[in-house]
Amino acid sequence: MDPAANEVRRIWFMAGLRLAAWLTVAALVGLAFDRVTLALLIALAFYTAGHLMFAYQLHRWLAQPRVEPREGAGVWQEIYTELYRLKQRNRRRKKRLKSIVGEFQASTAALPDGAVVIDGRGRIVWFNNAAAALLALRAGQDNGQRIVNLMRHPRFAEFLARADHVGEPLEVPSPANDTDTLSLRIVPYGNGQRLLIARDVSEQKRLESTRRDFVANASHELRTPLTVLRGYLEMMTEDAAEAGALAAWRTPIREMDAQSARMGRIIDSLLRLARLESEGLAQAQETVDMPAMIDRIVADFRKSDEGRHQIDTDVQAGLSLFGRPSEIESVISNLVANALRYTPAGGRVTVQWRNGRAAQLAVSDNGPGIAPEHLPRLTERFYRIDSGRSSSDGGTGLGLAIVKHSLEHHEAELQIDSELGQGTTFRCLFPYQRLVGADAA
Repeated sequence: MDPAANEVRRIWFMAGLRLAAWLTVAALVGLAFDRVTLALLIALAFYTAGHLMFAYQLHRWLAQPRVEPREGAGVWQEIYTELYRLKQRNRRRKKRLKSIVGEFQASTAALPDGAVVIDGRGRIVWFNNAAAALLALRAGQDNGQRIVNLMRHPRFAEFLARADHVGEPLEVPSPANDTDTLSLRIVPYGNGQRLLIARDVSEQKRLESTRRDFVANASHELRTPLTVLRGYLEMMTEDAAEAGALAAWRTPIREMDAQSARMGRIIDSLLRLARLESEGLAQAQETVDMPAMIDRIVADFRKSDEGRHQIDTDVQAGLSLFGRPSEIESVISNLVANALRYTPAGGRVTVQWRNGRAAQLAVSDNGPGIAPEHLPRLTERFYRIDSGRSSSDGGTGLGLAIVKHSLEHHEAELQIDSELGQGTTFRCLFPYQRLVGADAA
């Protein structure tokens, strides 16, 4: 049996014995004066008064912890003792928690990233030195203020209110310096509290801008000499085909012409990708007739494919999309071309545009499929599953990178489902607010 429970029983047993003894003495005194009932009532009144006095001391101590109660008697002494012990334990626990919080704040203050603790009402509880510098927060003055009142970027309030906080971090200009860019991420924890982490990505953005400019400039400069080379190759190809002086070089010239054409496609893709990254959301948007665009693109592919594959469509009539027509066309063309390139002759490619559980554009094939380890890297520039095969089939290695950037401009998500030997499906999930037409509801 629990020793503590035994001790409690013993204490209250002794209290009961003392009460019985007190009433017995009172009864004997009352018997001597022939006033037993009156004596018992007086004894109980004194007993109750004593308990009330100790209860008052306890109540005053709980209401005013600085006022220490006098020593108790009997069971009250044991109650006071247990309360003293509880108070000491709480004091040690509070000291330990204070030490943990102090260590957390000291370690967090040394982080290069800004950290802001936000309560369930969106108010600032605490922030480190880096957050003060990156977010222009003032120690002591901004504590308790609502974070949305201090960071007034249009997308920040929506980002903060998002329940799951899943997805890409939000990039906004720094309130302290408009030329700097911050990457914001929110981590929910505790009872409705959130940790806002701010990271300065200005240098990374500048490097990305430099890389885009270099790729765009280099690609543009390569087009002129490549055009000259292709012009000479075309003349050489015609001469070789007509049994002229270059007939013996027919195969090498044909291969050079094919590789120069592939290089031209790579340069065009690099320029398109650089244009997507630089122009961003500044491009004009309009209502895109998706059924008509899909039919036109699929008709072109059927013509160029010359019957090697079966190309089907499953298109919901009257369902349009608000976006950038050139980018949407690029998404559809790249996905269909990619499916045809990796699907053996006689295979099937299906293009679907529907508003079901999600507004999605899907391109499926029954080709060899993709191994799971390759799926996370498919949208990287020049990433190839089979470098030998990809370099010989005319692919540039940039199609899916272009698709990814185009979808980002439409707040859309690319999902890839594939199983070896069963085929691959690329799904483009668009937000419902971009759908237009009678079937958009």
